[in-house]
Amino acid sequence: MLRRILLIIASIVIVLALVGVITGIFTIRRSFPQTEGKVQAAGLQGPVDIYRDPYGVPHIYAGTAHDLFFSLGYAHAQDRFWQMDFSRHIATARLSEMFGDSQLDTDRFLRTLGWARVAQQEVENLAPETAAYLQAYTDGVNAYLADHHGSQLSLEYAILKLLNPDYQPEPWQPLHSVAWGKVMAWDLGEGKLNGEIEMATLLKTLTPEQVNEIAPPYPADKPVIVPGFKISSQVQPIAADKEMISALSPALEVLSSRVNGLNALLGADLASVRDGIGSNNWVISGQRTATGRPILANDMHLGVQMPAIWYEAGLHCTQKGPDCPFDVTGFTFPGVPGVIVGHNDRVAWGFTNLGPDVVDLYIEKINPENPNQYEVNGEWVDMQTLQETIQVAGGEPVEQTVRYTRHGPVISDTYGSLEGFDEKSGVQLPEPYAIAMRWTALEPNHLFEAILGYNKAQNWEEFRQAAQNFAVPSQNTVYADIDGNIGYQAPGWIPMRNPGHDGRLPVPGWTDEYEWQGYIPFEQLPHTFNPPQGYIASANNAVVGADYPYPIAYYFAYGYRAQRIVDMIENAPGPVALDTIQGMHGDNKDLNAETLVPVLLQVPLEDEHLVESRRILEAWDYQVSMDSAPAALFNVFWKNLLALTFQDELPEKYWPDGGGRWFEVMRSLVKEPDSAWWDNQKTAEVEGRDQILAQALAAAVAELESLQGKNPEKWNWGDLHLVNFTNQSLGESGVAPIEALFNRGPFRTSGGSDIVNATSWDATGSYEVNDLPSERMIVDLANLNNSLSVFTTGQSGHAYHTHYIDMADLWRTIQYHPMLWDRDQVETAAEGHLQLVP
Repeated sequence: MLRRILLIIASIVIVLALVGVITGIFTIRRSFPQTEGKVQAAGLQGPVDIYRDPYGVPHIYAGTAHDLFFSLGYAHAQDRFWQMDFSRHIATARLSEMFGDSQLDTDRFLRTLGWARVAQQEVENLAPETAAYLQAYTDGVNAYLADHHGSQLSLEYAILKLLNPDYQPEPWQPLHSVAWGKVMAWDLGEGKLNGEIEMATLLKTLTPEQVNEIAPPYPADKPVIVPGFKISSQVQPIAADKEMISALSPALEVLSSRVNGLNALLGADLASVRDGIGSNNWVISGQRTATGRPILANDMHLGVQMPAIWYEAGLHCTQKGPDCPFDVTGFTFPGVPGVIVGHNDRVAWGFTNLGPDVVDLYIEKINPENPNQYEVNGEWVDMQTLQETIQVAGGEPVEQTVRYTRHGPVISDTYGSLEGFDEKSGVQLPEPYAIAMRWTALEPNHLFEAILGYNKAQNWEEFRQAAQNFAVPSQNTVYADIDGNIGYQAPGWIPMRNPGHDGRLPVPGWTDEYEWQGYIPFEQLPHTFNPPQGYIASANNAVVGADYPYPIAYYFAYGYRAQRIVDMIENAPGPVALDTIQGMHGDNKDLNAETLVPVLLQVPLEDEHLVESRRILEAWDYQVSMDSAPAALFNVFWKNLLALTFQDELPEKYWPDGGGRWFEVMRSLVKEPDSAWWDNQKTAEVEGRDQILAQALAAAVAELESLQGKNPEKWNWGDLHLVNFTNQSLGESGVAPIEALFNRGPFRTSGGSDIVNATSWDATGSYEVNDLPSERMIVDLANLNNSLSVFTTGQSGHAYHTHYIDMADLWRTIQYHPMLWDRDQVETAAEGHLQLVP
């Protein structure tokens, strides 16, 4: 009898499990996009062909520009709508509508910044043609939403329904696309804001001389992007917008409170942007290439993300002409029409972050009797106040008052990094005070005109014309065309400050002494065309030399990646070919190790075991490859060296992360063996350089032995330096089964911080990758069909889809897929052909 009961129970369990599996498979697969056959889409003007290549990249062929952008919106929604929906809630400060009160702090801060308010003004100011493209894209997204709901859109909606059963995605709006530009501007520019806070905090405990030692200026022996650039004439600066402020009219409970740590990411406690974040690009003219035509390379470094931030697409007018001027392919943002970097039929371009200082913090004197008044030149002036209502899933709406001064929003009300600023800052503050932020991205601009202008440009003149609208985030833009020309342009609104104000510290806001004087005129921004050296390379390094009359920023990346790129170009063994560029993308040489290892090898050691372990460094070529034992030892040594040298004297929040800034700090410090920095303040004795280097080596050997065994020859960097692709929204929910659905990894990687293969890691934590080359692209201007591309994960945002993670191994081993161009090439390779019809 018992046996029979157990068999019945087992049978029921098996049936339930099978039903669960079948239901799960159905739920997962029902969101996969249709890529074959015909689909009727209301709003199209004519039929559109979408061919998807073996990596899921859509190549769209349409008779009109309207249909082209409509179809891009449709394809983006097919593959990435959850990502688009989540991103627009960030950009418009409405995360609490999706995830409840766990995201209130984030929303409060982002409402303070007012991205959506500025973006709405930009939508209203769009040129008619651009507005039409954006509306067509919006209509394409909404055409897909009209026929797909809930988990038909993405598996994440099935999970969200458990947390927020009433949530339904609203229709897409042009505002949602435009606001995404603010998110990228913040991501690429926030370091300047937090840099001011860091400098003010360090002055609490360090002298200005000590601060300058650990935050040095750009080194004179490292390359600049446009050497010898001279401005041609004196012209009036671009006027700053004086009317900016007046114009800115159980498990599920765990999930709810831990949606990817968004408060830490965007709101309450934003840390400084890591040194590792940046990008590389270079363009080499035909005088140095095997084909006699230019080759352009780009890899943009951003945070680890799942799905990837990028989505590849080809946009082709079947009859290119004035009414349909697009024939372009490359990397797009889901939610945004147009190709961000890539090539069209005549020109190619790539970006790295220029990093100008476009943010200032202003200390405002507040009227003790009225918190909404602040001092301007000896008089009390009313702040502008705006009322915001934040809708909260599962709760009551929350009211918020946003205060504005003439400089911008008062961010000390909601920005976690400014909490307790009066206690931790070394800057003199009035009582009471507030801190307002002026930031170029909070002034309406025409970024979309620039992106679409790049997509259409047929020559250098048209390309530069488009660049005039690229206000923020400023990018080092390299250019090449099929006629053999190469060029560089630094676009953007870069403030002109009064002498003596270098932008490194918060400044008094109650006088006019620290007001911006406008922006550097476009014609005087650095640029070059067909330079005599036959190449242009940028890696977030300084743009121009010290003789340039306008300060762009006090801090840049410190030139280590730039130096290595320049060295590889100038010392190429022969004419540069595509495989040469591939080798450059995958270059793992650590110039920091090249500085420190010779010093470490000379340090006297009494412990023979350490001497034996150190020997693996003697013949090292400084390439930080996955299987390298010396790379593992050096990086673990580097982490311990920074901790032993600086953690006794710096606030924990500003312990060295190990990026290029610290390469430069240590390059100077090792030349001073008796510097006070070497002395550990926590011990009674006075340590010098060699003692600290020996201690760091001993700690590294002990750590590696505990992690990878006693035999140094079997140590390897790749098992330490892992990348985990974590879902942007639900990947750190705290619910293991949910995380397992969406996250992928770990994957072994090579490279490291401020190496050309810039898989950065944080020396205050683990060796796991936190920033990386988010894409790689090589464009052959002699034959566009030979061009190559790849990015980190895959085209699809749908977990378990074939193209969810199929690029990861290509990416980590520095391989590519063909960047298909000619239509016959596209059709031959296609794995799917979908026709959209009216």
